[in-house]
Amino acid sequence: MTGAHRAARQGSDSGRGTGPGPGTAVDVAVVGAGLAGVGLGARLRRAGRTGFTILERADDVGGTWRDNVYPGVACDIPSALYSYSFLPQPAWSRVFAPGAEIHEYVRDVAQSEGLAPHLRLGTELTGARWDEDEAAWQLTTSRGPLTARVLVTAVGRLSEPRVPDLPGLGTFPGRVFHSARWDRDLPAGLRVGVVGTGASAVQLVPELARRAESVVVLQRTPPWVLPRGDRAYAPGEARPDRAALAEEADRLFEARVAGTTAEAELRERAEAHLRAQVPDPALRQLLTPDYAVGCKRALFSDDWYPALQQPHVTLEPGPPVAVEGSTLVAASGARYEVDVLVLATGFETTRPPFAHLVAGRGGQRLAEHWADGMTSHASTVVHGFPNLFVLDGPNAGLGHHSALEVIEAQIGYVLGALDHQDETGCPLEVSAAAEAAYTREIDERAAGTVWLRGGCRSWYVDERSGRLTLLWPGRAAEYRERFGVFDPAPFARDGAAVGAPPP
Repeated sequence: MTGAHRAARQGSDSGRGTGPGPGTAVDVAVVGAGLAGVGLGARLRRAGRTGFTILERADDVGGTWRDNVYPGVACDIPSALYSYSFLPQPAWSRVFAPGAEIHEYVRDVAQSEGLAPHLRLGTELTGARWDEDEAAWQLTTSRGPLTARVLVTAVGRLSEPRVPDLPGLGTFPGRVFHSARWDRDLPAGLRVGVVGTGASAVQLVPELARRAESVVVLQRTPPWVLPRGDRAYAPGEARPDRAALAEEADRLFEARVAGTTAEAELRERAEAHLRAQVPDPALRQLLTPDYAVGCKRALFSDDWYPALQQPHVTLEPGPPVAVEGSTLVAASGARYEVDVLVLATGFETTRPPFAHLVAGRGGQRLAEHWADGMTSHASTVVHGFPNLFVLDGPNAGLGHHSALEVIEAQIGYVLGALDHQDETGCPLEVSAAAEAAYTREIDERAAGTVWLRGGCRSWYVDERSGRLTLLWPGRAAEYRERFGVFDPAPFARDGAAVGAPPP
């Protein structure tokens, strides 16, 4: 270990958002200051580890909750599950917290946990290369180079908007923006076109309907929508117990297994909600998906269906195929004159752009390693990339629960790995055999789920390989039990698994 790395491990990075200077060395570099990155920073500080920095390309913490400010943005799971277990939020205003409250919560955690000296806001990672000689990561950033013993990516799955390749889109004379890049100055009384019917659209369309002259929603495939039951908490009202709610949420995994009674019951609940809110059989038919509930992300709303039935709102049951001036052309041939075009078209999920920036042993890019879909061991470490930990990456999401359940387990895993490295002084690289075994397990377990058997295309599934690469195909409690602590056994040392007998 070099003298610079000893200092990085033992000392603190005392700058306050000025960015890493040339030649700066740290023990741990974290990329991303959303819920995963801020949570890891808080736990590092609590563990007495001060030699870390958090790189964030934006000018504030908060991740997706900083970026998404569209009208109606809110949590789509109960608020009680959407805070760190070690720093619960006892004062959410609603059953489903508004996005601004979640963003403020992340900011408050960063401040209360003393992360300001470690934050490098306005600093974008532009490259990362494993240096074999130094046993460290050499990083390039928009504000200078940085050397780190350990690299942790915490960029999330909802950070890079996906923009459709629509002929003529670039010539549209009005305002065009992705839902995650909302135009805060958008005036009322406009004709608005919304492309997409996913989670963001289901939240924002009812709000747009309250302020626009007209709204047309272009639907490629309808979503399954379940009752939401949102409401404000009364003054002094006790919030639900987080642990009990987490246990209840985990039981919902049974409904994600194809052919189960729980799956059938969930479908009946969704169909009943649709029947209750949409009396017109023709419209109801257009809004009825032809795939299993949960195959795509199941959504929660009590005002989506009513919004679509307002006289100034039009549901176009097909995708757009072109933009001609201010006219939006649908696959059906229908044409709509609009002043504003909102692209609620999702994110780059299965092929994360950051993977092109990270080069491991022999210069192989993470994107090359993931050419057939993202793989890992424990959803956190990747063979060929020593001392790299990926939070909220391959098979780290949950289709029935809060993402924080897995993120917190991964944070515990990283802390254990750092302790192990302190004892051994050696870089950590998971074996190829361990990664292959975990990938086989994921594939076998995913095969029986609605995500692969439900009859849909979704952002959970890699578009090239057809593998489930975004979600953990099991209960959150099992993931925490298996991977919430670090196990050195699956790691390689000089080509052999740690703990294996000598050849």
